[in-house]
Amino acid sequence: MGEPPMRYLAQQRLVQASVLLKETSDAVARIAYAVGYESEASFNRAFRREYGVPPAAWRG
Repeated sequence: MGEPPMRYLAQQRLVQASVLLKETSDAVARIAYAVGYESEASFNRAFRREYGVPPAAWRG
């Protein structure tokens, strides 16, 4: 795949989260925990780093 396994896993979690943000009305914290993040803050940082916007704005 050309990337470390943990990076691949993190990207897949964020892809799953991006879909959940668009298709559900679940709270951001609930989605963060559902895709494997232990804190909403770390999820917000990772999501913004990957997509350039915070999760709430992605949903918007």
